[in-house]
Amino acid sequence: MRYIDVTRPLSPGMLVYPGDMRPTFIQEDHGQYLTGDIRMSTHTGTHIDAPVHYLKSGDTIDTVPLAHLIGRCRVLDVRGGGSMITADHLRGRIGGVSRLLLKTSFSDVDRFAEDYPCLTADAARFITGNRIQCAGIDSPSIESHNGDGTVHRELLGKGCVIIELLDLSAVSGGDYDMVALPLRLAGLDGSPARVILFTQEK
Repeated sequence: MRYIDVTRPLSPGMLVYPGDMRPTFIQEDHGQYLTGDIRMSTHTGTHIDAPVHYLKSGDTIDTVPLAHLIGRCRVLDVRGGGSMITADHLRGRIGGVSRLLLKTSFSDVDRFAEDYPCLTADAARFITGNRIQCAGIDSPSIESHNGDGTVHRELLGKGCVIIELLDLSAVSGGDYDMVALPLRLAGLDGSPARVILFTQEK
């Protein structure tokens, strides 16, 4: 098997969404062992949004169905779509898919930019219309910086869990198996996650 880690490393100097807390790590040497304290947002780095994040009801991150986050997925290369990914960029390319990861030009970017690639409302409706259970993207948010929450509410309200800020730079478009596991944070709206793709070596 070939395993591909598509998680961005967590570090104090990493990219964060404006307004989010920058992660801080404090490590203490106790002689025979080390311990560390971590402080960061639930939406730091590669992370998963639970429905309660925007709906303020429904599943919290510890109750999101694991079946949405484990199984076959498709990485769709939409780098030619510019900053706004529309339904036309997806049409004819996601049939039979339950989990979808969108590879944009942002996987190689490590600084925040307001014009990051994102979904339009019609693309979000197209995804939910195809009953996709999980939609991921490599940019800071699946919705535009100036969005009003429509994209998040459409996806989360129709049972589609969201993964944001993936690193798909080393991944070609195609079908893979995926494991995306958030921390089991009781009652919270999201969590950093480790996301792994794997496929049979050819």
